[in-house]
Formats: sequence, structure tokens, C-alpha cells
Amino acid sequence: MASLTLENVTKVYRAKGQDLPAVKQLNMKIRDEEIIGLLGSSGCGKTSTLRMIAGFEDITEGTIRIGERAVNELRPATRNVAMAFEGYALYPPLKISDNIAFSLLRGRVPKADADKKVRMIAELLEIEDILERFPPNISGGQQQRVSLARALVRDADVHLLDEPMSQLEPQLRAVLRARIKDYIIQNHLTSVFVTHDQTEAVALADRIAVMSEGVLQQYGTPAELKETPRNVFIASFIGEPPMNLFDAEVVVEGASRRVQVLDHGGTATFAFSLPDEQEAPHTREALYNGRRIVLGIRPHRTSVGGTGSDDGAVAMTKGRVVSNQWLGDQTHLGVNIGGSFLIAVADRNVQAEEDSEIAIGLPVDALHFFDANTELAFLHGMRLAGV
Repeated sequence: MASLTLENVTKVYRAKGQDLPAVKQLNMKIRDEEIIGLLGSSGCGKTSTLRMIAGFEDITEGTIRIGERAVNELRPATRNVAMAFEGYALYPPLKISDNIAFSLLRGRVPKADADKKVRMIAELLEIEDILERFPPNISGGQQQRVSLARALVRDADVHLLDEPMSQLEPQLRAVLRARIKDYIIQNHLTSVFVTHDQTEAVALADRIAVMSEGVLQQYGTPAELKETPRNVFIASFIGEPPMNLFDAEVVVEGASRRVQVLDHGGTATFAFSLPDEQEAPHTREALYNGRRIVLGIRPHRTSVGGTGSDDGAVAMTKGRVVSNQWLGDQTHLGVNIGGSFLIAVADRNVQAEEDSEIAIGLPVDALHFFDANTELAFLHGMRLAGV
């Protein structure tokens, strides 16, 4: 096992005389035995990054290191990287057991030892009953687990998993996530997996790299991505339901500061004051008069029906219920506040009819402030971003 470092890695494809950037100046440091998730929508550069690490794609610029070794010019077979392919890439003439054992036998592992490892990983992934069958005769989900088994069974410096469970039914996927994470930890593997599923990324990864249009947007723990999003993209991409975001403006009147939420035409829809006791020098400097911002709050952090006095929340007393969905363990409320739409989540069954009025509290420590021009965060609660 080894660490993995990407330094200014760029990938540009050439098609019909045009340069098509897929990955742009990517910098990542992956520690030995760390589990990293590459998360993003289709076409964001996740799989291109994985294939560059494996050596199946040449890099246009930059350096990739496994441990202290620069591997840019090495052939895939000499990088000591195991990969589970999204397209499975199984060998049709070989039995499933032989597909899984292929790298072990090629590496001169005694057959008895290889058979033992194959049986163990097959039981882990619940494919022990198909070991004597051939790839064309099993389902897509089974083929995906065979590809995953073939990668995990290898003794490699880095394990790369491309959408490793995308074809599995939800219940089996949930079971295997826990098993695979335990296996990776127990065997001290350094691993990078690609996914578009936030739940999978949070369940498996120590840290998550979120990409968009070939650019790394943020690299951090699941808690960091949720609680301290670096920019508006992360705020809107991470979380279900996603963060409520409003165009807004800071209004300073004497010693008081108000946040004025605006509609698309720039007209104020509602406003609230920040409590004086929350003021600090960095807050006063950041929230200057007239500053245009994007204000964010996660639906789960709103206070439904609260008056906002004891916990520092600011009550929004003129919210009107647009929708009310009870999901069995929580309520999702759609609320119109002066023309701005907010989603609120409560962990109880809220009895609120459509078009009725409801109070919504906004805890100050749950507010996120982004610059309207750069879309970068500058305050989380009343704390400076990045501090």
C-alpha cells in the first residue's frame, strides 16, 4: 500500500480539431490506507482521473506519484494498481473463479492460496454460487461484483473502483457498502472510487473530492463538505434536500446589520437582523453595507414553528405553506416567505395545511454567506470561512 499524489494533473482530449479539457489542474494528496471518493455528475472528469492514475489515459500535463514513484510514463501493468472497471472488462472464456483469480495466478500465488482468497472475496460479495459459471451467463449486477472482486483480491499499491455498485439493487448495495469498507480498512488498502451517489460517497469515503467540469471544487471530509461548503456549487450539490440559497443584500443601519433577501428582480422579499451579541470585528468587516451575497441554510437546520428567542434563531413569521410531505420519519415543508421559496425539514409530523401561515426560525450559526460575484463562502455562521 502507498500514498497517491496528483500534482497539477490536466487531461485534454482532441476531437475534430478541437481541444476538449476533461480535467484541469487537479491537485490531490491521498494518504496511505485512505479511502477517497471522487464525486460528481456525469462528464465532470471522475473516470478520466481514475484512468490516468491507472495508466489507461495519458496525462496532458502534471505528475502522478504512487509513494515516491512518478508513474506518468509507466505502463499500466507496471504501476501495481488494481482497477474495477465500470464496464466490468471480464474475460468471457474464463470461469468466474478464474476471472477473480487471474492476477493472483499470474503473480505466481500458489493455487490453493488463490482459491482460498477467491472463495473469501466471493462470499463477501455474495457471488460464491456463480464461481463455476461464465461471464455471458450472469447478470449485470453479478458481473459488476466479479469485477470488484477481481480488483479487491489483488495485492496492489492502490485500488481504483469505478462506479463499483451502480448496478446493484438498493438493499444489497447498502449491505455491501459496509462490508467493502470493513474489508478495505482491515486489509490496509489505499483506494479511490468514483461515484455519482452522495450516499455511497459518504458511507465509504474518509474524504470526498467533488468535481465539476473538470475542476476540483472541494476536497474534504463529508462533514466539512456539508457544514463548511467552499462555494455555492458545493452548497447546492451536497445534501438532500440541497441547501436553500437566496440572493440577498447586507443593510447596515447604525450598529445593526440586516440581511435583506431579494427576488430575481432585486426587490426585497423578507429581511432579518443579526443579533448584536453575534457581532465580531471580522463579521462587521465582512458584512458591510450594500454587499451582495448568496445566503444559504440547510433545510434540516431550520426551526419549524419556532419563535427564535432562546436559541438565537430569527423567526420568519410570514411564511406560507406551499407543500407538506410526511415521509414517515420527517416532514418536508415548502414555504413561501414573501415571494422567496424555502424547504424546511422537521423530524416530526408537522400539522400545517397548505396556504396556512407558519413561523420558520433561522439559527444564526446555521447561516452560510457567499460572495455574489465569486460565489465563494466567506462566513459560516458567524465564523470566517476557512478558519
